[in-house]
Formats: sequence, C-alpha cells, structure tokens
Amino acid sequence: MAEMRIAENSVRGKLSSARTPALNVAYLEFGADVEPPIVLLHGWPYDVHCFDEVAPRLASAGYRAIVPYLRGFGPTTYRSDAVMRSGQQAALGKDVVDLLDALGIQAATLVGYDWGGRAACIAAALWPERVRALVSSVGYTIYDPQKNSTDFGDIETVYKSWYRWFLNTPMGKRGLEQNREGLTRKLWQLWSPTWNFSQAEFTATRSSFDNPDWVPTTLHCYRHWYANAAGDPVLQKFEDALAAKPKIHAPTMVLHGDSDSLYPISTSAGQEHLFTGAYHRRILKGTGHCPPQENPAEFSQGIIDLLRSI
Repeated sequence: MAEMRIAENSVRGKLSSARTPALNVAYLEFGADVEPPIVLLHGWPYDVHCFDEVAPRLASAGYRAIVPYLRGFGPTTYRSDAVMRSGQQAALGKDVVDLLDALGIQAATLVGYDWGGRAACIAAALWPERVRALVSSVGYTIYDPQKNSTDFGDIETVYKSWYRWFLNTPMGKRGLEQNREGLTRKLWQLWSPTWNFSQAEFTATRSSFDNPDWVPTTLHCYRHWYANAAGDPVLQKFEDALAAKPKIHAPTMVLHGDSDSLYPISTSAGQEHLFTGAYHRRILKGTGHCPPQENPAEFSQGIIDLLRSI
C-alpha cells in the first residue's frame, strides 16, 4: 500500500505512514527515491532520533533511508484492539518484512541495534530474499525463550540483565507506568557510560514512550524473553524456526561499541559461524549501546563501506 505523506520534520526527513497487517507504521524517509533502500531500526528505550545524524549522511551519499518507529513507539499504532501487544522477537522481525511489503520494496539493507538489531537479524534469517545486506551492532541476537527460562547463565549476565528481571515483576509494570523517564534515563546512562547526552537529546526521544501501547509492548517483550508470557499464536511458527538458530546469509557488518556495558565486545566475538556470507566486524572506540547516536560518523561509514563492498 502506498505511503501517505504527512509532514516535513525537523531533521530534513519526511514523516510518512504505511499500513501493515498489524500496524499503522510511522516512519521518516530521507534521500532520493532510489532502490534498494536502507531501513534503520532503533532500539529500546530509544527511537528514530538516534539516527538524526546517520540518515542525512546516508542520503548525502546517494542512498534512500527509511527510519520507522517500532511497534509501541511514538506515532506507530496497532491497527485494532484485536492485535496482540506483543514485543516478542518474531513480531519485531515480521514488522520489518510487513513494512517492506506495504512500501512495495522487494529487498533492503537492514541496520539496527538492540530491538532494531534483533528485528534485522530475524528478517535476514527467516526472509533472506528480502535482505540485501545487514548491519547489526552486536551481531547475531536471535534467542530461544525456552532456553532463557531454564539456563541461568553466568552471574555477570544476570547482573547486567537486572532490568529484564525487574520488568517481569508487578513492580516493574508500575515502574514503567509511573516513572518511565527515570528508568529509561538511567538505562541510557548505564549502557553508555562514555556518552554525555544532553537533556535535549533525551527529551526528543522521551515523548515516544508516551504511546499508550509502549508499556504493554515492553512488558511483553521482556516477559516472553524468559517464557513468562505466552507469545502471539500467529507468530509461533516463526518462533519455532528461530529456536533452531538459523544462519544469516546476507553480507553482514557488525559495528560494536567498546563501551557498551550491556553487551561487551566479547558478545559479538566468534560469531562468524552463524553467517554464511561476507562478514565484517568493527569495534567503535568510546561508543556505548546506542552507536548511531553516539558515533554517527563511524556508524554511517560502516554502512557505506559494507554496501560498496557487495
């Protein structure tokens, strides 16, 4: 379905919307209408503003960049009450492919970190014909909820994952509802210890968390993560396929910040066996969990270098 033009936005992108089976997706678009485009996918708890300096750089280099608000964020809305407010990984990946369908795009380069990186990996693994190339900040991030529910893992991982456990409790729900600003700001600080983000940067993104579906979508994501919440039955076949850890065939660039305290650089080391195509990995110095916003120049160059190599 053709997108509906809405307005000019402050970072020179155009704010548009598209209907998918589950969502009314709001997205920013930059650059000329050339194919194949680059889809930039933000993480949690961030939004499209993390690409404010990346998307214009890509447009200036001659690329078309599309930056959607993920489900539950900002002006992206569920199409009806009947659509499950799911934050599970299969929902995020399917949303990407559904958006490509809605915009009449056969294949795209997918770029993402955190939730967006996982969505990009899932789309590349399950719909390889739709993904020309992949950029993922910490590499392969597909997980198995059943394994997460039984495998304790190492204590350092448990320590770093405190927020997931918190969001699996009634207090976590109240925390999101009553003090989402305090929680999200603290996570920005903890995950990117070298990033002195401004109040303006945080405020620009903060309004995206006022979407009425942000809380239920977030809670479902982290509860499904440990198999503490049932998934959307419509998506179960995709979850079953993801549990087998399918390999990714698209040419891939990993752009991992060396100061990411949630996912240290060891996380993306030794993943080459999960990729069958050309594989590159770069460590971004002085960069934390949100590399496109913390280090837009090197992040943009990594995308361009990958595309020029294929």
